[in-house]
Amino acid sequence: MFEMEEEKREGESHHRKVNLTEKVRENPWMLSTFVCGVLSVVLLFSLFSGGFTGNVTKAVAGEKILNFYQSMGVEGLSLESVNEVSGLYEVNLKYKEQTIPIYVTKDGKSFTEKLNPTGDVVSDTPINQNTQTDVPKTDKPSVELYVFTYCPYGTQMEKAMIPAVKLLGDKIDFKIRQIGAMHGEYEKIEARRQLCIEKNYPAKFLDYILAFDSDSTCSTGDATCVATKTKSIYSKLGIDGAKIDTCMTSDGVTMYNAEVSNAQSKGVGGSPTLIINGVNSQASRSPEGVKGAICSAFNNVPTECSQTLDTNQASAGFGSGTSSGSSAASCN
Repeated sequence: MFEMEEEKREGESHHRKVNLTEKVRENPWMLSTFVCGVLSVVLLFSLFSGGFTGNVTKAVAGEKILNFYQSMGVEGLSLESVNEVSGLYEVNLKYKEQTIPIYVTKDGKSFTEKLNPTGDVVSDTPINQNTQTDVPKTDKPSVELYVFTYCPYGTQMEKAMIPAVKLLGDKIDFKIRQIGAMHGEYEKIEARRQLCIEKNYPAKFLDYILAFDSDSTCSTGDATCVATKTKSIYSKLGIDGAKIDTCMTSDGVTMYNAEVSNAQSKGVGGSPTLIINGVNSQASRSPEGVKGAICSAFNNVPTECSQTLDTNQASAGFGSGTSSGSSAASCN
């Protein structure tokens, strides 16, 4: 329980500071990188828990969370101060002349972007996500996966979804949809590249996505690194790189702009967003979990749905492997 005086002081403090969620809503393309990390308790637990017993110091908590966001590719970020608030560490991060508080438990294993006074109703619904309703059944389900190309949770969902999509084949209408570029220009470039590969090599598109996501290099989109990475994938898959480069500067621009407009018209701003038969849907980020979500949308369930796929969740971010924990985190 919060003491009344303490609540008052926190309320005054919060009034002077910029709440992360409010900032994202006002300018999602500038600050949304933060949300990729903030919503992932699973990743933070892994980062903070190794080697610690008992409580960590304020200095350690501050440095750890700063390092975490910097490892996610956030630039221009600094640590302003660390205070104790209601039994937690309030880590104040400085970004573009604004203070953003993040609250960390003293054992360093969990954090949150906001403290809610006792009595408030806390919603777990991610920003820009609609409350899920029942998915209507159809003969051939429409399945859309909206992503940012460098969002670690978007790549996680892609790695989980591709085995299920390949299993179901032409029994579903599947499309990866681009939302835009929240991490930087390199994300827009990759979105155009993927749209051009889908246009010119549709049979190799999912193989490219899986290869791109499973390669742990170039997590921040360094141009030289990405050129080496994509050249290697092109060679393995038999893709003409020059053809793709030409497309990216012509058709790729038009297709990308159309994708961004489509996402905005549907109110999609979170990566990943899974839409099945026109309805926002949730699925465990494992091939089996995705398969189950899609198969539940058939009027007549095909025999492929009886096959069991991997039940392990795909790892977040770039790289192969699986994750031992469950995650519903997203980049908003």
